[in-house]
Amino acid sequence: MIFVETVGKIRRRHFVKGETISRIARETGLSRNTVKRYLRNAVLEPRYSPRLQQPQPKLGKFVSRLEELLLGDERRPSRERRTAQRLFEALRQDGYTGAYDSVRRFVKRWQRDRARGPASSSVFIALYFAPGEAYQFDWSHEMVDIAGVAQVVKVAHVRLCHSRVFLAVAYPRESQEMVFDAHARAFRFFGGVARRGIYDNMKTAVDIIFVGRERRFNRRFEQMASHYLVEPTACTPAAGWEKGRVENQVGNVREWLFTPKPRFQSLADLNAWLERRCREIAQGAAHPEQPENTCWEVFERSERPALLPMAADFDGFAERECRVNSSALVVFDRNRYSVECTAAGKVAALRVYADRVVILAQGRVIPGGHPNSPTCGRVKLPHPEHA
Repeated sequence: MIFVETVGKIRRRHFVKGETISRIARETGLSRNTVKRYLRNAVLEPRYSPRLQQPQPKLGKFVSRLEELLLGDERRPSRERRTAQRLFEALRQDGYTGAYDSVRRFVKRWQRDRARGPASSSVFIALYFAPGEAYQFDWSHEMVDIAGVAQVVKVAHVRLCHSRVFLAVAYPRESQEMVFDAHARAFRFFGGVARRGIYDNMKTAVDIIFVGRERRFNRRFEQMASHYLVEPTACTPAAGWEKGRVENQVGNVREWLFTPKPRFQSLADLNAWLERRCREIAQGAAHPEQPENTCWEVFERSERPALLPMAADFDGFAERECRVNSSALVVFDRNRYSVECTAAGKVAALRVYADRVVILAQGRVIPGGHPNSPTCGRVKLPHPEHA
């Protein structure tokens, strides 16, 4: 490449020092024609016209045949597709006399363009969140040992977008009552509520996905958002970068907290340990945008004061209707719960919380019990490995 400084030297050596074109060309390694061009035209900045199309003097008339072979191979299993060398040999049989490298370059470019698809005009910019503006929510599946039993738990991740302070809570499943409980725990942990929540299109929150960003949220989920004064926002399907902070957190939390596999006697013990570790991690991790401060310091100084004050916890139950059978039993989630005999044959409402089931009929709590929980009307959910 010839720079402006090189052009200046050429012109000075010829017009000032009187050196010949041959000498300048020999000592600079440039051709005589190049030297003449910059001496003849007073162009102080070299300009290059990019080559828009690579000339293919010998491959040109075989391009259509090569594309036909590539398209045919695309419909075959990967192990039966021909390499560039085999395609080159096939073209030689058709009369191609050019080099193998021309075929190899064309095949590589053709495969790259097919994999990339049509050019995209999307533009991605870094997201900025003001203190208290938003949090992101996501689920992950992790392996734990509860009371000596290895099992998969569903971990809810709630992360503040500005300070990056987060809370992880483990549950036996991803049902709606678990979503409500995770929000209540997270808001208590943060000491307030961010103004906007960012979610993927999970069924426990979104009923219908319309064109663009319009969604029809679940009625109970809308009630929770209204209670906490949160504006729910659903991401574009298959666009995980729209909640990239919590997406990245999932992998980090797996490494920090679930490797090696944690062992606890109960899910409550696991969640108490997770809350303590989340606080310790935030207190020790440098903030990515303010490396002189930890995430917890940024949270305490700027984000916590900007959070909305938290009212009472949302009554986070998911309600389901069922009929009490002739044996005075209610069936829910493959478990049978006993109620008083006078409720047999009646329609009951199950208010399912993250840790208990409340059964109501005719506007009142039905007295009843469970072999593992003799409390009236408030039946604890079974242990995760039995659920």
